[in-house]
Amino acid sequence: MKIEDEIQSSKFEDNYHKAVINISYTSGWLSNLLRLNFEKYNLTSQQFNVLRILRGQRPKPVTINMIKERMIDKMSDASRIVDRLVQKELVSRCTNNIDRRAVDIHITNKGLEILDKMDVEFKTSDLFRHNLTEDEASQLSDLLDKLRG
Repeated sequence: MKIEDEIQSSKFEDNYHKAVINISYTSGWLSNLLRLNFEKYNLTSQQFNVLRILRGQRPKPVTINMIKERMIDKMSDASRIVDRLVQKELVSRCTNNIDRRAVDIHITNKGLEILDKMDVEFKTSDLFRHNLTEDEASQLSDLLDKLRG
C-alpha cells in the first residue's frame, strides 16, 4: 500500500520528505511485526539482538562495550538488557581473567535453545517474500546503505 494511503495524507514538501516519512512508517510497521515473534519468547527486539550477537561470538566472551558497538538500536542500554537476560538465565556474566575490571558475557544453553527454536519458527525472508523478490530486497538494502552514506 502506498504511504499516502497508509497515513491518509499526500502533503509532502518533496520526495526526500516523503522518503523520510515512508522509512519512519515502515520502521514502525516492521518493528510491530517482529515484536509479535519476540513476545512469544518473552523477549524484546533489543534482547533478541544481544542474544544474536552473543551467539555469533560464541565461544568467545563478549563485553558490554562490544555489545553496544554491534547493537542495531544504538540508544539501548546494553547493561540493563544484559541484566534482564541474566535474570532470565539466557546469558551469564563473569569477571574477565586478564582485566578484573571487565566483565565477560556468554550466551547460556537456554539462550541458544530459544534462538534455535526461533530460527525454525520464524524466517525473516517470510516478511518480504510476498512483496519483494530477492533481487529487490538486495536493491533495497543497497539503497539504505547508500542513504546512510
